[in-house]
Amino acid sequence: MRTLILLVIYGLLAILLVPVLLFCYLVRYSQPLVLVGKWAIRLGQRILGIRLEVSGLENVDKKASYVFMANHLSIIDGPMLFMLIPQSVRVILKKEVFRIPIIAQAMRQAGFIPVDRKRLKGGKESIDRASRHIKEKGCSFLIFPEGTRSRDGKLQPFKRGGFFLALASLAPIVPVSIEGTYELMPRGSFFAKKGKVRANFHPAVPVEEFNRGTLPHLIERVRDIIRSGLKDES
Repeated sequence: MRTLILLVIYGLLAILLVPVLLFCYLVRYSQPLVLVGKWAIRLGQRILGIRLEVSGLENVDKKASYVFMANHLSIIDGPMLFMLIPQSVRVILKKEVFRIPIIAQAMRQAGFIPVDRKRLKGGKESIDRASRHIKEKGCSFLIFPEGTRSRDGKLQPFKRGGFFLALASLAPIVPVSIEGTYELMPRGSFFAKKGKVRANFHPAVPVEEFNRGTLPHLIERVRDIIRSGLKDES
């Protein structure tokens, strides 16, 4: 019932978002969309009855650019981290998400980047665009290096795309360990349960000393840090 109520509220908010979207388009300023998005997610958290236990935010410099990397357990993860990260953060999303009316235009205006996973060069083009955003606009990006949500709640192998972004932009990587979202809304579930979610932001990992040849070592380091913050994996 809570999930259905939230969907109705979000539908109404999407309609009310149109004037904000038009304003941001005319003045070419996307920050109001980011603030509205964070507010809407916090509203959703309260409606769904999700309690948050957050640690490590002191490791995040609000004025710096990062590539945030987290384990991926549930559809809850992305919105939750977007709300929690105390910065102007953007996301690379599969292109199918950009077919949602109104919301899709808002995401494009805010600087979210679509990726076409079916095209051979689709991933590289998205990484190049994200790297330019970091260098030119000083924003940060949120990446789920597993590429998709876990089917069993366990940490999966990491893909390289997000690490290429960190190397190209020289933005430090902030590993984030998430626990609890799999129990509240696992993959394939439509309704979210009430409960507690934990998010631990680890100290940033500089990437200057790494290159494409040593990329596996960077991936292993970040994965080990994320795993160290998961009770079931440590």
